[in-house]
Amino acid sequence: MLYIASDYERVQSEEEDSDVGRSAFRRDFGRLLHSPSFRRLQGKTQLFPGYESDFFRNRLTHSLEVAQIAKGIAQQINTTNQAFAESPIDLDLVEFAGLAHDLGHPPFGHNGEHALDDCMKAFGGFEGNAQTLRILSRVEKKVLKHDNDAKDICGISLSGVDRRLGLNLTYRSLAAVLKYDNAITMKRRKGSSLEKGYYISEKNLVADIKAHVGKPSKGTQFKTIECQIMDVADDIAYSTYDLEDAMKGGFTHPMQLLARIADKALFEKLVEKVTKEVPDVTDQEVFNAVTDVLVLDGTTDDALEKYTQSKLIATDGKMRSEFSSKLVGGFMRGVSAMVPTASELRFTRIEVARDIRIKIESLKHLNFLLTIMSPRLKVVEYRGYDVVKTIFNALDSDEGHLLLPDDLQRLHERLFSTDDKKRLICDFVAGMTDRYAVEFYRRLREAGATIFKPI
Repeated sequence: MLYIASDYERVQSEEEDSDVGRSAFRRDFGRLLHSPSFRRLQGKTQLFPGYESDFFRNRLTHSLEVAQIAKGIAQQINTTNQAFAESPIDLDLVEFAGLAHDLGHPPFGHNGEHALDDCMKAFGGFEGNAQTLRILSRVEKKVLKHDNDAKDICGISLSGVDRRLGLNLTYRSLAAVLKYDNAITMKRRKGSSLEKGYYISEKNLVADIKAHVGKPSKGTQFKTIECQIMDVADDIAYSTYDLEDAMKGGFTHPMQLLARIADKALFEKLVEKVTKEVPDVTDQEVFNAVTDVLVLDGTTDDALEKYTQSKLIATDGKMRSEFSSKLVGGFMRGVSAMVPTASELRFTRIEVARDIRIKIESLKHLNFLLTIMSPRLKVVEYRGYDVVKTIFNALDSDEGHLLLPDDLQRLHERLFSTDDKKRLICDFVAGMTDRYAVEFYRRLREAGATIFKPI
């Protein structure tokens, strides 16, 4: 069975009407859509800072596109794979995973992530996917555990027990965002690289998720089919739409990208990055993938005409959209599901055709090397690291918690351990939008801060 009764159970049971046409997964979808954490994604950078242009994607619009691509892939599998035609993948659940996948990203993207991880290395670390699970299951302010003190609305009891249940989602919805099946090391040395996984604080929850959703066969990673589809959809959206934004921003165009891979050092870096995802890939396969993706339509051999066409793709909205749409459609058609056994239906492996996987990874990393690592964007990222770390350190100082909003101050005062207090501060900083973080930083470090606007 793809879905069983325990998939629909929640950490805390609720009275749910079954006659109104909404499944438990659809309720989860609604809870996410109406949550503050989801709304704040509109103020978090995807590739270019939002203040530069309203055209560029942010984390919210990116998540909407991932959700749509994920739903399309699920529909494709439900139609073409007999096992899923008989037991179809739930489209609400797949869309939920796409919408939720970036909730945990802090302000200023990966540099904000590294800043918070550096602040938390000795206290459980920080990582975007781990933060997503924590937001959904704990940080969001919707449901508290039932206990003897119902009048106490604080998420931490007087005895220091964390009563927060976040959105109180179904176990299967939580499983759909659990990308990494390992707990992040509690204490890591300074300078160690970022570690992916879930936090030790959610270890018991993950065990409960597995107890309700089930476990795959021995030696197989715990990753539900919905989570796998979301992961592939994210790669497709990231590889194509970030390129579209880069072209709109005047950073590049197809022929310029093709010309740059002639740079031996750059090409070696590209192959190295693609190899991490496709271990046995050859240099020729990467080269062919890039040229296949970026080759221009038409039969002309005139270099000037090709260059003109390439520039037109980057600057003309219709041609740019057609270029991206063609890539997305082709990449989606390369995704399929293995023929599953009945007992392994929910952990059926999603496969991407080898040539399509190489194209996705090559395009994604080429854009990263040429755009995200460019000096213009690195200046923004560098400042973001400093802003995030400064805010965290200020809040974590002797009386820094007094800078927190009133409701978070109450939580902080009721927590006993240093680890929990730091995690609470980390949650607050991670939830900031880029603009709010800059404003907070300015109020800490610059003159003229108002006392009338609340934190």
